[in-house]
Formats: sequence, C-alpha cells, structure tokens
Amino acid sequence: MYSDRELVLQLQQGNLNALGDLYDRHNRLVYRTALGITGDECIAADLLQDVFLRMHRFARHIDPDRPLEPWLYRTTANLTYTWMKRHKRWLRPLEDVAEWLVGSKKLLPTYVAEIDEEWRDVQKAVAALSLQQRVVVVLYYVNDLSLQEISEILDVPVGTIKSRLFYGRQALKKYLESDGVQPGEVNYEFT
Repeated sequence: MYSDRELVLQLQQGNLNALGDLYDRHNRLVYRTALGITGDECIAADLLQDVFLRMHRFARHIDPDRPLEPWLYRTTANLTYTWMKRHKRWLRPLEDVAEWLVGSKKLLPTYVAEIDEEWRDVQKAVAALSLQQRVVVVLYYVNDLSLQEISEILDVPVGTIKSRLFYGRQALKKYLESDGVQPGEVNYEFT
C-alpha cells in the first residue's frame, strides 16, 4: 500500500488511480467535517466531491513532504465557508449524525431512544452557532484535532481558536440550558 506522499507524487504525475486511492483513504474525514459544519448530508456530499476535484486540479501545489490531512481539513473548511457565504441561508439541523460520531459502534435501540431527544437539542445548538464557532467546534470535538492543528488549518492564531471554542461552548451551554437540558448533562472540556 502506498503512503499519502507516494500517492500525491503519483497524482502530480497525472495518475488518476492515485486520486482514487486518496479518496478511498480520506473521504470519511472530509465528509464528516463538511457534515459537521453544514448539517446537511447533500451539501456535505457535494463538498466532498469539490475537495477531491480541487485536489486533482491543484495537485502540483500540494507539498508531498507534508501531511495531507491538514490540507484536506483546510480545503474542506474553506469550501464550506465559501458555500455558506454564497447561499446565505440557515441550514437545517444536523440529521442522523449521532451514529457516525461514535464510528462503527452498534447502538442498542434502547440507548438510541434515550439519547434521541437530547441529540436533537445538541444538533439545534450546534446549528445555531456562528459559522466560525461551528467550524472550530467540529474540528475540535468531531475530528479530535488539537488547538494548534486547528490554528494551522484555519491559518489563525491559537488564541483566536481558543476564543472561538470558548464562546462556542458558552453559546452551546446557553442554548441547551434554555432548551431545558440540565448543565450537568453536557460535558465541557476547558483548555
């Protein structure tokens, strides 16, 4: 199996099979990020395709000696920002994301029933965040990236990332409390 570096080099030489291999390896990461930010499965699927089309189009600008994942996160976030600005409308809340957030773990029906209502509240709260806060919250909590990694991906200072994450958490907490969710039910991880 080829490394990302080898696949990027092959793609830069025009090998479309390398693009397919990179897509197979990283499509879940891109889709999960786009879905977390937009809350819309169709838009996330479109953005997924756009990210890999951009990878093909600008392959010669990708540094094969650097990790590919930050490039994918940055491109996904940038394309999402562009899409959101272009359409200037509120997106419907996240749908059916709970299962993918926990990966391939099979959820018991009783557990799903218990968390269903609370999850809808969280979906609404995330969708109500500003776009900048939503991107940081998704990259931090859904993609489990560090503050430094998010800073590099979005090309903003770590302090700005901390601020967006802090105010995003505060907004989530306020929204959930106003919706009747007890503050103790939501776990916050302060940095």
